[in-house]
Amino acid sequence: MAVGVVGGVVVALGLVTIPLPGPGWLTVIAGLFVLASEFFWAERLLDFTRRHVRAWTEWLGRQPSWVRMVVGAGTAAFVYGVLVVTLHMTGVPDWVPGWVPLWR
Repeated sequence: MAVGVVGGVVVALGLVTIPLPGPGWLTVIAGLFVLASEFFWAERLLDFTRRHVRAWTEWLGRQPSWVRMVVGAGTAAFVYGVLVVTLHMTGVPDWVPGWVPLWR
């Protein structure tokens, strides 16, 4: 039971942090590792995730450099956009220096 609770909390934390910059998906996968030690369905979901991440990585590795750069730039733009929206909604923390051009 404790494995299920701990794994569930880690997965939930990861799901909440996916749109934020940081290791959201990595946290979800870590939670699946915990759950897979106890539950067969979590092991199957983890295998599914491994297969698809591997397939995506191999596909991207076969693409020309410009495709990889476009995917990287798109990912960076998405993360930057989420960060800006998050800071706009929650406010800029006091520890951010005044010269940083955000909403003050």
